[in-house]
Amino acid sequence: MSAILVYLGTHDNKLDKSAYEIASYAVALGEKTGLPVTGLVLGNAENIDQIGQYGLSKVMQHNAGFYKDFDATLYAKAVHEAAKQVSAEYVLLSHDYTGKSIAPFLSVYMKAGLVTTAVALPEINGDECIVKRNVFSGKALAYVKIKTPVKIIALLPNAYGKTKKEATVQVEQVSLSVDESVRKVKVKEVKKVIGKVSLTEADIVVSAGRGLKGPENWKMIEELAELLGAATACSRPVADAGWRPHHEHVGQTGTAIRPNLYIAIGISGAIQHLAGVNGSKVIVVINTDPEAPFFKAADYGIVGDAFQVVPKLIESYKQWKSQHA
Repeated sequence: MSAILVYLGTHDNKLDKSAYEIASYAVALGEKTGLPVTGLVLGNAENIDQIGQYGLSKVMQHNAGFYKDFDATLYAKAVHEAAKQVSAEYVLLSHDYTGKSIAPFLSVYMKAGLVTTAVALPEINGDECIVKRNVFSGKALAYVKIKTPVKIIALLPNAYGKTKKEATVQVEQVSLSVDESVRKVKVKEVKKVIGKVSLTEADIVVSAGRGLKGPENWKMIEELAELLGAATACSRPVADAGWRPHHEHVGQTGTAIRPNLYIAIGISGAIQHLAGVNGSKVIVVINTDPEAPFFKAADYGIVGDAFQVVPKLIESYKQWKSQHA
């Protein structure tokens, strides 16, 4: 075994935001181990060339139509076949929805050790590979050894960052011994939210909780999010009450996110909520209660009424934007 294979996720025929980070991670691991790095794209992607900005110069693509609808078994089989083609010693994925679904199957198929939620490059001592990972919803770190010949690592999104390194990408169309007969899930309908920033892809997320007092008050949250180019989110009680759709619920029981900026408005900061957002690079909390637990996790806090603070933020941002247009 003598290579690194990195799976590059796609959505709507474009590389995911996480693909650029896992590519940077793979290139750095290649420099550390001296192993060649190959990217893998399943299905169509119009912007593969852009991965060269992060130093990845070789990409395998299996552009079959049956990848249009995601199926973990099908995708894992394909990644396995690609790993065999390049004799991969390391298989790298992002710990996003797709990666989390694929990785366990892949580990079984390849009889390979798997570490998820990795947050740094592994330490390599001979045949041992020691991976630093988040545990207990980000409250602690663990160091896990992988001793198997093939090692699978799933990188926590936003944990490593992107490193600019120019390279010219060579895309090789390949044939993989996989077909749709292994599919376990039949997709009957896909409903898409058009015109909004994807919650898992967003650099900025504006979130609100019961402090907003009712769904009729979300207009100012949406306005602030639109101004910032952000996605909107909410706490679980708000989703359970039907004030906001469940796909906006962030937290341990909802969607886990790691944006560059998370603005929490009228959310007290229960442990379950914090577990899903505490990987955010910068957290801003707005709450009337100065004892709200969320303030302990915040980088910046504003003690005040959301109905006074948020309109002032909107107005201030509009003024700043007009002056810097």
